[in-house]
Amino acid sequence: MALAAEIGLGAGGAAARGAAVALFLSVAALGGCRSVDDVTGSVGATAEAPLPTTDEALPAYAEKWGKAYDADPGEKIASINYARALRALGRYPQAVAVMESAGVKAPNDQEVLAAYGKALADNGQLQQAATVLAHSYTPDRPNWASMSAQGSVADQLGDHAQAQEFYRAALKIAPNEPTILSNLGLSYALTKQLPLAEQTLRQAAAQPAADRRVRDNLALVLALEGKFAEAEKLNEQDMSAEAAAANVAAVRQMIAQSGSWREIQSLDAKKAERPARSRPPKTDAASPSAPMQIQPAG
Repeated sequence: MALAAEIGLGAGGAAARGAAVALFLSVAALGGCRSVDDVTGSVGATAEAPLPTTDEALPAYAEKWGKAYDADPGEKIASINYARALRALGRYPQAVAVMESAGVKAPNDQEVLAAYGKALADNGQLQQAATVLAHSYTPDRPNWASMSAQGSVADQLGDHAQAQEFYRAALKIAPNEPTILSNLGLSYALTKQLPLAEQTLRQAAAQPAADRRVRDNLALVLALEGKFAEAEKLNEQDMSAEAAAANVAAVRQMIAQSGSWREIQSLDAKKAERPARSRPPKTDAASPSAPMQIQPAG
């Protein structure tokens, strides 16, 4: 899930913002977050067939639903499943075209609109995706997956406050749903709230339905916090020890090559110090000139 958004740095941090965003997006891409909301049940159990659990099985899945789509272009079930397969394979423009044909046949079908909006978002057509997703559910028939997808789009447009509202609304419908929590955690990371991002992603990873993508996102945030050993251990749940080490090493190298993340942390440290420095120093009778000690933030 490539989330193209700004990381707010506050006063004095504008110079680092662009580099920090580029760093985060590069590392996020390495983490394997690949699309807006590829989750079974995201557009309704009546239309959706589960995606394969391995990348190796995706081409056969795509071929199966591609043949069904070719036999009846625009048919709802074939279109939704074929488009999901195409998105999983990174063939985003083709997925949009498939869902456009379904939209012609069923312009008011909410499941079709949900799948169409996600395809548009993956293809970078964010404003159009936001509009389509907003029509993919109603207050009396809410769709948590569409709300989560709206949050992803809002994050990509840089409106993180709005994105987080969508995620929280989705969680009211599907409490502890790991895909929503994962998106929310990444949104917190994009707003430079790494401890909160870690806490949210740990909650996501603890859910029985959590998959590799959720764990990848948690490992990403752990690495960005400098918790490389823990990130590597987490990666080992889904890959070989050698691959996990290489994955974390790549993140570590990106951070080392860019001072932007360290600059963000430095800005945070200075911000935390200001209230303590504004208070008058305590007087020590035995040592009047003893320097004031500032406790690190917990």
